Formats: sequence, C-alpha cells, structure tokens
Amino acid sequence: MICSVKQSVPPTINGSDLFLRKKPCPARPVLQLVPALRKPERLGLVSVSRPLHVNSVEKLSFGSVRYREDRIKCEAYEAADQSKPVEAAQTKSEAAQKLKIGIYFATWWALNVVFNIYNKKVLNAFPYPWLTSTLSLACGSLMMLISWVTRIAEAPKTDFEFWKILFPVAVAHTIGHVAATVSMSKVAVSFTHIIKSGEPAFSVLVSRFLLGESFPVPVYLSLIPIIGGCALSAATELNFNMTGFMGAMISNLAFVFRNIFSKKGMKGKSVSGMNYYACLSMMSLLILTPFAIAVEGPQMWAAGWQTAISQIGPHFIWWVAAQSVFYHLYNQVSYMSLDQISPLTFSIGNTMKRISVIVSSIIIFKTPVQPINALGAAIAILGTFLYSQAKQ
Repeated sequence: MICSVKQSVPPTINGSDLFLRKKPCPARPVLQLVPALRKPERLGLVSVSRPLHVNSVEKLSFGSVRYREDRIKCEAYEAADQSKPVEAAQTKSEAAQKLKIGIYFATWWALNVVFNIYNKKVLNAFPYPWLTSTLSLACGSLMMLISWVTRIAEAPKTDFEFWKILFPVAVAHTIGHVAATVSMSKVAVSFTHIIKSGEPAFSVLVSRFLLGESFPVPVYLSLIPIIGGCALSAATELNFNMTGFMGAMISNLAFVFRNIFSKKGMKGKSVSGMNYYACLSMMSLLILTPFAIAVEGPQMWAAGWQTAISQIGPHFIWWVAAQSVFYHLYNQVSYMSLDQISPLTFSIGNTMKRISVIVSSIIIFKTPVQPINALGAAIAILGTFLYSQAKQ
C-alpha cells in the first residue's frame, strides 16, 4: 500500500495549539477511520496487490480551537480484470472437451461403417445371426483378456456389486445386438438403420414414462418427422420383411435401456468406459452362448460354414474376423464417448452415425431405393437433426 499524505502546517502556534499538544486526542485506529476496512467480511473487496492512493487529509475547525481529525480519503482501483484469464481458461477447456468428443464420434462412426459392411457380407453368405453375434462378443472378450494379461491395458478392479449392476445392462445389450443382427440378415443394411434412426423416439418415451424426465415441447415435436419418416420408408421398402422390421424395433428399445443402465452403472465407479464395455462383452457372451446353441446349433453352423467356404473361399474367414474385430472396436469407442456425455446425447450421436452407414451401404451393395423411400429416410434424418437442435 502506497500512501501520500498532504498536510498544511500553520505558520503560527498559539496557546490553544500548545494546550492541545500537551493533551493530544488519542489517535483513531486506521480501521475506525476507514469504515470499509472495519468489517472482516468486506476485506475481499480490496486488492492488496494494487496501490491505494491517499488524496488528502482534511482538518476540522471548531471555533478558535482547531481540532485535528485526519480523514483519509482512499481510492483503490484494479489495473486489470482478474476474471478474464479464468474465463479464457474455461473456454479453452470447454473447446478441448468438445474436440475430444468430436474425435470420439468420428472414429466411432467410421468403425461402425466398416463393421456393417463386413457384417452384411458375412450374413449374405452365412445366414446364422445368432452365431455371428456370438463370435463378435467372443472376439472382443478375447482381445481385452489378452490386453489385460500383457499389461497393454490396466485390468479393472471389480467386485460382486459391480457384476450385479452390470447384469441388466448385459441382458439389454445381448437382446439389442442379436435383434439388430437378425434384422440385417433379413433386410438391407440401409433399411435396418433407417428404422433404427427412430431410437431418439424410444429414448424420449422411455425417459419420460419410466424415468419421469420432462423435455421441452420442441423435443416432442421433433419426434413427429422421425416417426413419420421411418414409417414412410418401411411402407415403401421394396424388400420389406416383418422379421427384419421387428428386429430393428426391438434393437432400438433394448439399446435405449442399455445406454440408460450403462450411464447409471458407470456413476461412482473407477472402471473406465473401455474396460466397462469389455466386462459387458464377457457377460453378454455368457448369456448369449446357450441361447445361440439352442436356436441354431452346431450342426447348422457346420453345414453353413462349409457352404460359405465353398462359395466365397478363404476370404470368408477374413470377413468373419473383420466384422468381429470392428464390432468390438466401434462399441469400445462408443463407450469411451459415453464416459463424457449423457444417454440422450449418446442416442443423438448414434442416430447421426446412421447417415454415413445408410449412404455407404447403398453405394457398396447397390441397394435399389425408390424416391418415396429416400424421402422417408430424409424426413427421419431431418427429424433427428431437429431433435439434436431442440436438445441443446
């Protein structure tokens, strides 16, 4: 604190001055002279790192006696706003977080496109979706076990309570995975994903009626084009199949529950999204394997495998390996994204991802699309965009 005190000295000293000098008035403490500094709770209003400039010291006169009371006028100022660096740091941190999520989403979508292409190739030559789904889970589980044993990834620390909470997530994940694979074995990849673009509608309805969450009116209005577009595409699909349609619908509902249960199960847990999905794959594999054997069975698998090898050749083995590996990778990245976002935002990203899947599958497999069918898909995608805007 830098203070400058200006005080005028009288040219003469009279008797009253001598009398006052013999019995000077007790000096008031500084805290009494500056009321703003008297209360401890207001000390934070003055910056001790900035100079305080004292403008003047005034005197008061009472008749012939000049009573001295120094009133110090202080003016404090700040040279710069200290909040600006903090705000800049927060803005930079938010931008980095958005960039990180954007990279997760882009990687997730690219891996999903590759998976869908190889998955459809396998199902065209080997129409056994239950075994195909089982192999996808088995490959991912094996990859993570190897990474834990070799210390490439740190193994999660789990207990019985963790696996208990994970069980309903695994059930929902198993149902959704098998239902989607069954759908793609019966209809075109583009049609399956057009129907699955209605997942936000399921997400909102489940969150509203089962979880008690409420949403703004624009969110509910955005569901109209989503549902209408999916219905129009289904009605005009050239190769419509009820099994394929119902499989996509069941997959929508199951994955909404999976996302909600996953987000709740990951709260307060030290398990990362990558390890969480690894544990989920292992439990889903245990759940799915006996059902796959009961529905299809080893005899059907052996006959179908021989047929596929004779028609495709050794490349078929690479197709199976690729669809299994990319299935695990895209789901692993998606769960790493789920670490950072809400279930509804996850559903939005999952729906926007379908645009690239639909377009790429139509180009690669040369799927015939009617104009009215394409219009339905465009309306559903538009509804998804409006939904994402309404959720901001």
